[in-house]
Amino acid sequence: MNRPIRSFVLRQGRTTPAQQRALAELLPVYGISFPEKIKTERPLVLEIGSGMGETTIEIAKAHPELDFVAVEVHGPGVGSLLNRIQKENMTNLRIVRHDAVEVLERMVADGSLAAIHLFFPDPWPKKRHHKRRLVQAAFAALVAEKLKSGGIFHAATDVPDYAEHIEQVFLENNHFERMKRGFAERPTTKFEARGRKLGHAIRDLYFRRILPS
Repeated sequence: MNRPIRSFVLRQGRTTPAQQRALAELLPVYGISFPEKIKTERPLVLEIGSGMGETTIEIAKAHPELDFVAVEVHGPGVGSLLNRIQKENMTNLRIVRHDAVEVLERMVADGSLAAIHLFFPDPWPKKRHHKRRLVQAAFAALVAEKLKSGGIFHAATDVPDYAEHIEQVFLENNHFERMKRGFAERPTTKFEARGRKLGHAIRDLYFRRILPS
């Protein structure tokens, strides 16, 4: 998959001392190094862009029977999630600090994922930047390769035109059909609660991996 354009920018956010400690001491414990293959005996859910880890932790806690891998590039978010994993003594959640597309391409076996979660990706709102949005036809094709038959791609966004774009991209790929529910319920985050107060409509989109007819 040829993808020279990155869908993210490494912002210079402040990393707290606790997050810095986590990156140094906990990432070797709870992290998976690129490009090590991700292996698990249980159903595996991969979350792209876990942010500060609030949603990731809650879903993983609610589903101890599943394994989760969070993919995030920003240091403060990775450090925050590492600290949460240690505090909650999580055994079914690990982190990869790397670009998600390269993780999918090189670390994930074809047909191995029960679900892929993409919650509130960078919307790149200016039209000239839309090419930087993660969800494109090539990305949908990659998702189709990595999901098991019946696996679910679950996206959430508060940007109406990005929601329409995601829906169009996935329904144009004949490996997907629209669904009403996902593999796991997404908890309401502080980010989402703030958005709802501002009148932002949140859309959750679900697509199931199928065999083309």
